[in-house]
Amino acid sequence: MKTKLIIQNTLLVLFIIAIFFACKKEDDTLSENFILLTNHTWVNDSLLADGVEASGPGQILDDFIGDTKFNVDGTGYIGTFTGEWGFNENETQITIFSDSLLIPVTTNLVELTTSSLKITTNFPSRTTPGEVIDVRMTFKPK
Repeated sequence: MKTKLIIQNTLLVLFIIAIFFACKKEDDTLSENFILLTNHTWVNDSLLADGVEASGPGQILDDFIGDTKFNVDGTGYIGTFTGEWGFNENETQITIFSDSLLIPVTTNLVELTTSSLKITTNFPSRTTPGEVIDVRMTFKPK
C-alpha cells in the first residue's frame, strides 16, 4: 500500500513538472515584438497625414485618437475602432481588421520598444480619387 502511494505521488510530481515545462516552452515561443506590443496600452503621441497633424475634430485621423491596445488573443482597439490584428511572417507589418474600416489596414512597423510604437501606412484619400495619403502614427505606453 505504501509503495502504491509513493508511485502515485511520484507520477503526480512528474505530471506537474511536465505541465510546468510545457507551459514555459509556450511562453518562450512568443517573440520579443509580440511581447512588447501586447504588454502595454498605448496612447497616441502624434497622428500625421502627409506630414501634418491630422487628429483634430473633423480631420482624417480623429477616429484614431485615444488608447490603443493589442491583446494577446489577436483582438484589440485603436481609438474608436475595435477588431483584430496580426503580424506578417517576419513581424515588420501589422494588419488591422475591423468592421468599421472599409478594408484591412496594413501598417509598417517602424519602431517598437518599451517606450515607443511607430507605424506608417497609406490609404486612399476620401476627397481626391486616386490620391494616396501617407500616415504616420506614434504611440507611448500609457
